[in-house]
Formats: sequence, structure tokens, C-alpha cells
Amino acid sequence: MGLWAKHVVPGLIDQAGRSPAVRGERQRWVPRAHGHVLELGVGSGLNLAFYDPARVARVTGIDPSAPLLARAASRVARAAVPVELIEGSAERLPFDPGSFDSALVTYSLCSIDEPVRALTEVRRVLRPGGQLVFVEHGLAPDAGTRWLQRRLTPIWRRFTGGCRLDRDLPAVLRDAGFAVDDLTTGYNGVVRWLSYTYEGTARPV
Repeated sequence: MGLWAKHVVPGLIDQAGRSPAVRGERQRWVPRAHGHVLELGVGSGLNLAFYDPARVARVTGIDPSAPLLARAASRVARAAVPVELIEGSAERLPFDPGSFDSALVTYSLCSIDEPVRALTEVRRVLRPGGQLVFVEHGLAPDAGTRWLQRRLTPIWRRFTGGCRLDRDLPAVLRDAGFAVDDLTTGYNGVVRWLSYTYEGTARPV
């Protein structure tokens, strides 16, 4: 799985993240970030084109994947805002408390081993009044799709960089100490077990 993870998974992630549905989500939600932004799971930099330079001073993106960060380099060069990329773990953010005005995470919490710990770290590094913007896929509301998600996840995650289909995002946010201010949910594709999406904003409580 080492060669697969290094040479194949980054390309699969980059390709999946460029679908029209996902691009539309980025266009709607990324511009809500403001100030000094922490992007959790910046990956290949697909969000960088959508930051609003009138609202964002700079972006610090962190990701554990060196191959994905290498893919992000050209997008950093084209970004309308200053961007710094850091290779590191979401569960152990190398930043002081209160370092960021807002945080953004899109399609990354599904593959983080300890999402509550990661979001607890995000809460630590946000300034008072800071905001988290999120777009994530996860656990569906209907029983049949949930059953399928739970059956497929052990196999799916082996070939997709750890992606879990059945993550309960509202529960993760709550357990990490966030209150959801704005939430939109629904299926954004024909493959129901893959496409149930949570989009919104949350704040530390």
C-alpha cells in the first residue's frame, strides 16, 4: 500500500476534488474565510483559487501528504492571497493559541484518524470570535445508505488515503467544542453512499 498511497492516491484525491459539484461548494464556502486563515488538509491546493483577497490577509495550509503539497505549489503561485504550506498533522498543530481569525476544512476530516482531536486543536489556535468553515461528506440520514456506508468503509479507506464514508460530522463538531451556526446538508451526487454532504460554519463554545 506504500507505493499506492504515494503515487496513486494523491492523483485520485486531486481528480475527485475537481468535480463540478465540489467546485460549486468551494465557490460558495471558501470566500467566507477571513483574516489569517488556517486551512486544515490543504492537499493539492484546490481551495486556493476561491479565497477573497478583500477578506483574507494570508492562508496557512497544513497537510500530512508531501506528494499532495507538491501538487499545490503551482496553485500557490497563482493564488490571489499569500499562502504558506506546512507539512504536518492536524492532530498536533504547530501554532500558538489564538493565531488565526478563521479556519477552513473541506473533504479532509473524513481521512483524519482523530477528528475530534484535530478540531480541538483548531479551536485552540482560533482567536476569540474565530470561525470554522467546513464542507465535508459523511454519515447519511437514511438507514439503508448508512448501512451501506458502514459496510463499505473498511475496504474504501484502504484505497483512498483513510477516507471514512460514515463519519458523523455534527457529533465530531460537538465533541470538539464547536457550535454550528449555519448548516446545509444533502446529497450532491448520484452515488448516495459517497455524496451526503455537510456544509456550514461553526464557532468555538
